[in-house]
Amino acid sequence: MQLNYHKIINFLIITLVIVITISCGKPPLIDKSMDVSETAWNVKDKFKTEVLVDDTISSYNFYINVRNTTDYKNSNFFLFIKTTFPNGQKAIDTLECIITDFEGKWLGKGNGKIKDSKILLKQHAIFPMKGSYQFEIEHAMRVETVSGIKSIGLRIEKNNTK
Repeated sequence: MQLNYHKIINFLIITLVIVITISCGKPPLIDKSMDVSETAWNVKDKFKTEVLVDDTISSYNFYINVRNTTDYKNSNFFLFIKTTFPNGQKAIDTLECIITDFEGKWLGKGNGKIKDSKILLKQHAIFPMKGSYQFEIEHAMRVETVSGIKSIGLRIEKNNTK
């Protein structure tokens, strides 16, 4: 039986184009994280980032990215998320990050000791004005240092549905 190399090559090219088309979505507006100290996350260590916004019509979904180890002792933790708007106005949100279910099973993805979670902060949010937005995240636990959190971050995605 003789193979038709042209048919095989055409099939591979078409398959590659389909895979690339399906996998390519819109990139996030921002997806940045901060690694936490090897020993513990001190309340003084704050994640800070800035986002330049020029679209005040589209809606966005805001997520907090959390990487934790299975050594983390609690099923949740709290964050303060401070936003400074282009006009200098400030807003503070408090978010409870639930990272285990009621039975203690980790909700984040990953094998082994490291788990990654993408926690919804705001859905269908619209930026009220153009300009530079500054975001600051700090832990809001009742202790000065928190062990078991490896990194914290912010992801903002343009909402694909109206």
